[in-house]
Amino acid sequence: MKYMTTATVNYGFSATMTAQPGRGDELVQLVLSGLDEGNPASSEFCLVYLVSRSAANPDTVHLIEGWTNEEDHHRLFAGEAAQALVAKFADLLAVDSAYGDLIPVGGKARL
Repeated sequence: MKYMTTATVNYGFSATMTAQPGRGDELVQLVLSGLDEGNPASSEFCLVYLVSRSAANPDTVHLIEGWTNEEDHHRLFAGEAAQALVAKFADLLAVDSAYGDLIPVGGKARL
């Protein structure tokens, strides 16, 4: 599915998550479910939601998000749907995830 927008990405977020051994496929599916209707990434405020897998370790998943602004990101992730989604990660992850806030300066996204 392609989304076309004229909005600007003013805030970015990254996450690196590692599943328990052999559960990388489950982790990918769970991260991708963030795009399902009602979840934060399905919002018009989320302009980039790129899920990638590590070439070196198939149980490690990287997520890059691009948002209209930081406030919209935090507001949507504080909601009930997002918190229910986040809770599903607890039993799947092998280690604590690494998160980072980003300030976009340019680039390209075309899927």
